[in-house]
Amino acid sequence: MNQYYDSSSNSKSTTTQEHDVMMRGRKLLDITGVKQVESFDNEEFLLETVMGFLSIRGQNLQMKNLDVDKGIVSIKGKVFDLVYLDDHHGEKAKGLFSKIFR
Repeated sequence: MNQYYDSSSNSKSTTTQEHDVMMRGRKLLDITGVKQVESFDNEEFLLETVMGFLSIRGQNLQMKNLDVDKGIVSIKGKVFDLVYLDDHHGEKAKGLFSKIFR
């Protein structure tokens, strides 16, 4: 199964994996385009995606499914917020994340 598409329309020339976030009723999240799970606990997940770092905060969060090869993560629990941490200066996202978990 090939995850890359050959399109002659206005698309990027790089083979970038797509990134989607699908939420069902604030209880289930399916996220594609995940490069790696930086850290997680029952209140927050930090994911590195193809579009930057994504912080997910909530209550009773659990990893329901992880497919590293396909870059898919499924999370269940009560979701409070999803925030992209823009990383313009290298370690900015990780620095902000470490402040959150003090």
